[in-house]
Amino acid sequence: MNTIVVALGGNALQRAGQTASAENQLKVVRETAAQLLGILKAGKQLVIVHGNGPQVGRIVLQNEAAAEITPPMPFDVCGAMSQGMIGYHIQQALGAEMRKAGLPGAPVTVVTQVRVDETDPAFLHPTKPIGPFYSKEEAEAIAADKGFVFREDAGRGWRRVVASPLPLEVVELEQVKALLTAGFVPVTAGGGGIPVVSRGEGLEGIAAVIDKDLAAWRVAEGLQAETLVILTEVEHACLNYGKPNQQALGRVEADRMEQYLRQGHFAAGSMGPKVEAALRFVHGGAGRVAVITSLEKARLGAQGQAGTIIYD
Repeated sequence: MNTIVVALGGNALQRAGQTASAENQLKVVRETAAQLLGILKAGKQLVIVHGNGPQVGRIVLQNEAAAEITPPMPFDVCGAMSQGMIGYHIQQALGAEMRKAGLPGAPVTVVTQVRVDETDPAFLHPTKPIGPFYSKEEAEAIAADKGFVFREDAGRGWRRVVASPLPLEVVELEQVKALLTAGFVPVTAGGGGIPVVSRGEGLEGIAAVIDKDLAAWRVAEGLQAETLVILTEVEHACLNYGKPNQQALGRVEADRMEQYLRQGHFAAGSMGPKVEAALRFVHGGAGRVAVITSLEKARLGAQGQAGTIIYD
């Protein structure tokens, strides 16, 4: 049975302009689940990876706001909290859709650690903003007290930034494999996974944000999946995005896509990591296909009938 790993972008979990309530998130996840159901109906094994940017940001805000009442949790723990919350909503929504369709199995969330290298150069140049905005004076005081790194954010204030290292290993991969073999739909590496580093005989959490698309590549690689589907807000990756000569990409050989990436067609903060993850996956084994498309085209994308299809 073919295994498809789907990476869900933020639009699959939350709508812009809506109140960020649990009820609204669940409503959006129900719409997402209806799209994913088509992949399962086609007889594919499905593994879900998801983002957590807005959700973990709100958890950090809640921690900061309540700091005088209860000790705030470190960032890796906040990531674990977001995995449980989002996974719970996916289990509710997709589980209901599967039962209505008479499909066996059920979605199961795995709180997932992802190992990174603490000597990764990304730790020397943290770039990922997390948490609330501060004045310059507040940021400097917190930096002196806790050693956090802050950057000015587009004139809106100062925010803490953390590293975005390359994922090396999905720690709970064997558990994900066992769930998949038993007929379940694993939800794993949420938010890119909880970043951990090797310390002695064990693992220790570290403040970082792993790109969820690169984490999805690691999951797909480890499961020897046939297809990686990266869902985002647009139906295709494009050349000259946002310009008069914008060109949507359909079927593209991986080497050609790599040329486009080097030429700077895909922004580092948006489409770039998606293309990088797709290329790493396709180059990793014969016959693999990566698809970048919109949530609405999830089923067709998984069948190679929509979106930007990258092949070797």
